[in-house]
Amino acid sequence: MIRVYCLDSNALIEPWNKYYTMENCAEYWEIIDRLALQGRVFCTLEVKHEIAKIDDSLAHWVEQRPYLFREESAQANANIRQILAQFPRLIDSSKGRSMADPWVVAHAMAEGAVVVTKEFPTPTDANKIKIPNVCEAFGVEWMSDFQFNNELGIKFSASIDQRGG
Repeated sequence: MIRVYCLDSNALIEPWNKYYTMENCAEYWEIIDRLALQGRVFCTLEVKHEIAKIDDSLAHWVEQRPYLFREESAQANANIRQILAQFPRLIDSSKGRSMADPWVVAHAMAEGAVVVTKEFPTPTDANKIKIPNVCEAFGVEWMSDFQFNNELGIKFSASIDQRGG
């Protein structure tokens, strides 16, 4: 069975801006694009809205890829109610919490997808609940973007351009 992955905002934003920049790793983004066209990776519309707030080159890149995003489904809507009933602090605009977080888990639950996130679980008594905590509570598999790359066999190669040598 082919696995499907639901990407959290930070699994796009941080790599785009820090270590898989378009300038240095354009091939990575071509792979993500191809996987989205194949239906293997997707994001929620809330992730798109979160990225659009930044208004940078990533926002432009995702805007050109409507196939990367999934509309809300009846099942995702039902899941969101369950998630917020159990984790009401998951959305807290006064603390700058992501509006996308519960939707990422809700969509993954609805589609049997693996959540890909940069977050890691917090202790159960922590004030800040993270996506992995919610995934674990609802039996949704999650992994880091590095684990995602390893599982899919995404490999990187390095070279030096004329400036460096």
